[in-house]
Amino acid sequence: MNAPQMQTIDVALGRRGYPVWIGRGLLADAARWRAALRGRHALVVSNTTVAPLYLERVAAGLDGLRWSSFLLEDGEAHKSFANVGRALEALAALGATRDACVIALGGGVVGDLAGFSAACWMRGIDFVQMPTTLLAMVDSSVGGKTGVNLPAGKNLVGAFHQPRAVVADLDTLATLPEREYRAGLAEVVKGAAIGDEPFFAWLEAHAGALAAREDAALAEAIARKVRYKAGVVARDETEQGERALLNLGHTFGHALETAGHYTALLHGEGVAVGMLLAARLSERLGLAVGADTARLQRLLERLGLPTAVPAGMEPEQLLALMRLDKKNTAGTLRLILWRGIGRAEIVPGVDEGEVLAVLRAGASG
Repeated sequence: MNAPQMQTIDVALGRRGYPVWIGRGLLADAARWRAALRGRHALVVSNTTVAPLYLERVAAGLDGLRWSSFLLEDGEAHKSFANVGRALEALAALGATRDACVIALGGGVVGDLAGFSAACWMRGIDFVQMPTTLLAMVDSSVGGKTGVNLPAGKNLVGAFHQPRAVVADLDTLATLPEREYRAGLAEVVKGAAIGDEPFFAWLEAHAGALAAREDAALAEAIARKVRYKAGVVARDETEQGERALLNLGHTFGHALETAGHYTALLHGEGVAVGMLLAARLSERLGLAVGADTARLQRLLERLGLPTAVPAGMEPEQLLALMRLDKKNTAGTLRLILWRGIGRAEIVPGVDEGEVLAVLRAGASG
């Protein structure tokens, strides 16, 4: 089978807009991405899993620059203030000036932390996203959300800081573990569930091909999800309205991740369970019908994703964590729910008793 052609999707933010390149062999294509680096200094932020595989390809494109690398341990637990401090110390040791660039080579944890570090250094320097996981390619690398976790909750500290470019090299997915690959598919499903029912139907028709990592289906799914998110970001960069819809399932999912100390569930797995809980709550509140909830559950299961709250997580603890969500207002829960596939909406003032009932039922799948 021929490799998918390289695609360019533009995030239209005026002078701060940037391209998302999707294709094969892009990390080694320095002639393309080197132009995004405007100064003489570069810090490559990666992790101990990704760097041995791909850092050499990126390094070959940094010839002539003063650069260094900063490596995290792998995992969500390492997206911390302590590691932001270490990244900033690495920039200081490099002598990075205001035209320096941070390159994020890795998944969502690397991208979030590298972007936040770039936003902090000298009040904001350039950064380039080089996502190496499916989840990062279709979601976290696009849109400029950066941040770190606290013990109290996920992504409670951060900044909007747009990258100069996103370099999504599909070759990196070949080394992605199966569990992480499937977790990335949850974010693809999420985009369709929010606002694109025809795409959801396409995913149902191609679930087998996506689970098998078939090139053509995978490239199409990534491009469609990125194109959708780029449009939303262009219309609502700092999440004042429409962009909040991209958090379907996230209030539940972040609570699940935090309760599991960022080790029990991958982010995409938390989103999968969270989406289904949001659909069940929508059904319970009379906003949606059970047939759409069933379609969502079937698709998630066909893609090998979890659909139940992990054992040992107490509904009352999860509800307490949900109260810390950034979307809440005036001390009340403000959730992203839906009126069926492709019709998500913001629902303020959700009754906590209804949420608790859904959490209790969710433990049994």
